[in-house]
Amino acid sequence: MRPNGRHTAGASQLSVLRAWAMGLLLLSAVAMSPTTAKAAPSQAAVATTHVYLLRGVLNIFSLGLDTMGARLQAQGIPVTVANFVSWSSLADEAAAAYKAGRLKTIVLVGHSSGATALPDMIAKLNRLGVPVKLAVGLDSVFKTRLSTGAERYINIYIGDGPGEPVKRADGFRGKLDNVDVRGSGVGHISIDKNEAIQRRVIAEIDAAIMRSRAPAPVAESGGPRPARSAAATAPRN
Repeated sequence: MRPNGRHTAGASQLSVLRAWAMGLLLLSAVAMSPTTAKAAPSQAAVATTHVYLLRGVLNIFSLGLDTMGARLQAQGIPVTVANFVSWSSLADEAAAAYKAGRLKTIVLVGHSSGATALPDMIAKLNRLGVPVKLAVGLDSVFKTRLSTGAERYINIYIGDGPGEPVKRADGFRGKLDNVDVRGSGVGHISIDKNEAIQRRVIAEIDAAIMRSRAPAPVAESGGPRPARSAAATAPRN
């Protein structure tokens, strides 16, 4: 017996609707995390915070970080948006400000190769005796391992794409969350621009600033040098 054409088309449309519904549920879970801040951080805490946002290769595929930076600036939070290759000089800049007492809360956000560079930047800051309150990676393009301390590290990645989960290495201290958003409709190039993910990242930053009275873990100066990630040689965004 031949299948009814209308029934076949209806089943196909139902499958599409189900896929979209699953995508929306995943993005809602990312956007409406229980860690979302309920109130804005105080101006005193904001004044001693700096958020460093690291773009990926070529500076043209991670422009969602510019939007995120503008939103944070609208809250009064100081930000720096730069290419991932600047991570080492940015770490020096942050360490100098921290030791001078101008900074208390350091937050790092990276997309693609910028996410891959985050463990290197955290490691350098830790060697300089500087804590990292929060780091958020968006779809790191290489296998990434955390050897040193960030109080919290959130890795949002696409499990069936180029992104990778972040692994703990010996010596890691802090909390690590890997959040797989496969099936949500976001891609490697669009993950930093997605509205729900941007809201999640900003909410996590606000929450970190509100927790800023608690010290973040710092690796001991002069300890074993952590393994270098592949950030500096990342061939793609």
